[in-house]
Amino acid sequence: MMRCLLALIVLGFLWMACDAGPSYPRVSLAEPMPSPTPATTGEARPFRVAIAAVISPRSTVEEYLPFLDYLERRLGRPVELVQRRTYAEVNALVRDREVDLALVCTGAYIRGHQDFGMELLAVPQVQGETVYYSYIIVPASSPAHSLADLRGKSFAFTDPLSNSGRLMALYMLLQMGEEPGLFFDRTLYTYSHDNSIRAVADGLVDGAAVDSLVYTYFLSRHPELAGRIRVIARSEPCAMPPVVVHPAMAAEEKAFLQNLLLTMHQDEEGRAALAGLMIDRFVVLDDRAYDSVRRALEAVERVP
Repeated sequence: MMRCLLALIVLGFLWMACDAGPSYPRVSLAEPMPSPTPATTGEARPFRVAIAAVISPRSTVEEYLPFLDYLERRLGRPVELVQRRTYAEVNALVRDREVDLALVCTGAYIRGHQDFGMELLAVPQVQGETVYYSYIIVPASSPAHSLADLRGKSFAFTDPLSNSGRLMALYMLLQMGEEPGLFFDRTLYTYSHDNSIRAVADGLVDGAAVDSLVYTYFLSRHPELAGRIRVIARSEPCAMPPVVVHPAMAAEEKAFLQNLLLTMHQDEEGRAALAGLMIDRFVVLDDRAYDSVRRALEAVERVP
């Protein structure tokens, strides 16, 4: 109860109209956890991996450690996890070559590819699919049965660069003939999909846009929340969030990393690391698979 009351007080200061400006209010519904630094071996330069805050920092550390441990063993180098709050900050790490590899969201990849040629190495395949969706979710007790029913309500986005956590919801509103900036009464950014799910489950917002993969994954770990939220709308399919590198990385290193990812499912340790993330395997996907999301972004950006 105390946690819920504190969250409500914090949220009272964080409401905002949906804005793509440089400064965003933030809400943290989970305590941040410092990124671990694996023990170094010899003088080998650490291999630095950034993971966009699709889920909260604590959850990212817990869920991705087997994947990072696998990379460390296969690379024969210490691996360091680098975390940042926003997708834009993770893109900057890749752009400035402060990390060697990054797992980013679809919207962030499109921006990074446009801005500095961010290069796609591989994408996860989940249940045989290389697409995912934006889910519009509401509390189970909500009278809303469609996105249209959330007019004038409070709504949580994930991140300004998020495809499933922002862009697709705005695009769906455009397709309904609505003005996205005027549709909701109040909006906020939670900076992770699990935070958005909890905000809806706790009744702190009337609705949210979340990643379908995270939604399924998170509820499989927290089944007690399943009865407290409902999905009322789903976007068109979108190409999976990719694993990326800087375009100037040496061709030999890119080829090695890509092969490492593409063959993870072929050994027991790799399969176990993938299974912990509910991923079948990594596959190659052509950049053109993201063109539908690019068209949605262009349509949203044309709106004054």
